[in-house]
Formats: sequence, C-alpha cells, structure tokens
Amino acid sequence: MDLVKAESRAPAERSAPESRPEGCLVVAIRIPVRIVVLVLVVPVRMVWDALVVGGRLVRDTVMRPLGRALLWVGRAVFVWPWVALWRYVVVPVGKGLAWLGNVLLVVPAVWAYRYLLTPVGHAIAWVARGVGEGAARVCRGIGDGLGWVYARLLTPVGHGFAWLGRGVGFVLAALGTGVFTVVAWLVRYLLVVPAAWLYQYVLTPLGHGIAWVAGGIGWLLRMLLTGVWLALYWTGRVLLVLPALAVWRWVLAPIGRALAVVGREIGEALGHAWRVAGYVSRAVGRFLGALFRWIFVEPVRWAYRTVLTPVGHAVRDVVWRPAAEVARGVGRATRQALASARETARQARADFRRMLFGERERERERERRLEQSKSLGLREPVGPREPVGREARTLGSSTTALTKD
Repeated sequence: MDLVKAESRAPAERSAPESRPEGCLVVAIRIPVRIVVLVLVVPVRMVWDALVVGGRLVRDTVMRPLGRALLWVGRAVFVWPWVALWRYVVVPVGKGLAWLGNVLLVVPAVWAYRYLLTPVGHAIAWVARGVGEGAARVCRGIGDGLGWVYARLLTPVGHGFAWLGRGVGFVLAALGTGVFTVVAWLVRYLLVVPAAWLYQYVLTPLGHGIAWVAGGIGWLLRMLLTGVWLALYWTGRVLLVLPALAVWRWVLAPIGRALAVVGREIGEALGHAWRVAGYVSRAVGRFLGALFRWIFVEPVRWAYRTVLTPVGHAVRDVVWRPAAEVARGVGRATRQALASARETARQARADFRRMLFGERERERERERRLEQSKSLGLREPVGPREPVGREARTLGSSTTALTKD
C-alpha cells in the first residue's frame, strides 16, 4: 500500500514547481535593480499612456472622420462614375448591340439554315443514299464472283501446295535433328568438359589463395588504421576536449548562471516596475481627469442645467411655440382660401360649359370617359377632369332648404 501511495504521489510532486531557496546574491541584486528600474520605467510608462490616450483621441476625432470622408470621396471619384457608366452606357449599348446582332445575324442565319441549307442538305443526302445503294449492289456482285473463284479454284490449289509443304518439312526436320545431335555431342566433349575441369582444379584453388592473401592485407591495413585513429582520438581528447570541458564546467557555466540570474531579475524587475508604473499612471490620469471635470466640465454642466436650459424653455414657450401656432394658422387659412378659390373656379367652368353645350355634351363626356376606361382595362370609368358640381339655378327650382323641391 505504501508503494502504491508513493507511486500515486510521485507525478503530483513532479508536476509541482520546485521552490528552491534563493541565495544571498539573488536577494542582494533584486532590490537595487527593482528600485533603479522603477525610477527609469515610471516616466516611460506615463509617456506611453499619454501617447496611447492621445492616439485614441486622434483616431476617434480626426483619423476616423477623415477616413470616412476619404472613403466617400474615393467612391464618388472612382466607383460611382464607373457604376453609372456601366449602368447607363455600357449595359444599354450592349443590349442594343445584342438586339442588332440578333436582328442582323441570328435571324437571317436561322432563316437561311431552315429554308435553304436544310432542303439542300436533304436533297444531297437523298442523292448520296441512292449512289451508295448502287455502289453496294456492284460491290456485292464483285464479291460473289471473287468468292466463287476462291472456293472453286484457289482452295484446291492451296490444299495441294499445303500437302507438298508438309512432306518437305518432315524431311528437313529429320535431317536437322541428326545434324543438331552430332554438333551438340562435339561441343560437349570438346569445349564444356575441358572448361569445367579447368575451372574446378585450376581456377578455384588459385582464387582461394588470392582471396586469403587479400584478406590478410585488409586485416593488416584495418589494424594499422585503428591504431592511428586511437592515437589521434586520445591526442585530440587530451589536448582539446578535456581543456574545453574544464573551461565550460568551471568558467563559462558559473558565469552563465550568474548572468542568467541577473537577466531574470532584470526581467522580473521590468515587469514589476511596468505594472507599478501602470498603477501610478492610472492614478495620475484619474487625478487629472477629476481636476479637468471639476474645473471645466462641472461648471459648464451647471451653467447649461441652471441657466441655458430655463432660458431655452422660456424662449421655446414664449416665442417659438406662439410663433409656430400663428404660422400654422396662417398656412391653414391660406390653404383653405386657395381651396375655396379653386373650387369656385371649377364650379364656374362647369356652369359655363353646361350653359354653352347643355346636358347632351355632359352625356357625351361620360360615354367618352367610359370608352377610355375600357381601352385602359379599368373597371370604373375615368373621373372627369373637372369636379361635377350641383346644377345651376333655374327659375323653376330653388337651392334653399325651405323652398327645395
């Protein structure tokens, strides 16, 4: 159980960072370095924060509106003229050219293909079909004649030549087999057997001796090169590697560790000083912002709220609203007067037309409007150009409510 617990605790202990005790050199370097770095970094951080705030202000108040204006100018100068040229010049011209090409090229070509080329092609195909059928009949007759010649003349002659060729081939094969047997026996006992004996009893022992001598020479050279390599290796190790290892272990490594400690402390001091300088810069910025708010913003807000707002409300209630009401009343009266004048003029024109042409002209006008509405596809007749008023007074009628018929 203890072994299992130890194995389960081992990864957690290895994953946790080792908290090694720091030496006196680290503590002696840390505090002066942090003090010096803090004194040097605080002005830099404050200048950096001021530049950031100024850059954001310039970006929001100058660069962004300027960029939008330049974007609009660029669109107005480079994009919109080309869009207008494409929409109102190129597209109509293209549509016109397409229609002109259709009328001048496509329609005549289709007409020529349909009413000229198609009948001519059908006629040529019919003539070619007739010529092909005649040629096929002639070729079929020639083929039948050649088939009869092949079956009745050439086939018996070919069979005779084939029988004669088989007899001659049998004789030649028998002669060739005897000659090949004699030549093979001579080659075997005059060339192959002597060559095998020479290889087995002369060349093989000689090759083995040469291989043994070459192996001895190779072993001697290998031993010689191994000795030279060992001598050079130990000479280089004693003269170069061991001194370099000693310099690295006892000189460069301690100096590197010390420089690493100094660099790490300087980096940590810079980070710490940068964060502290940020807090200081934030406090200074909040103080300046509060000072600006209490010196400038709050008085302006108080003046706007306690002085300008009541004055503006008073001017709005005393001057602008009465003036607006009067202006609206004058406009309303003017519109009513103009409407009454237009209505009177329309009624006068209608009475004058009715007095000249009578009721028959009115019926004709109604029939004309009905025909016009039918030609336009409307269900109701088109309204008259002038409004129809009440009929004119005559001697036998009255327009008052008491004497009305």
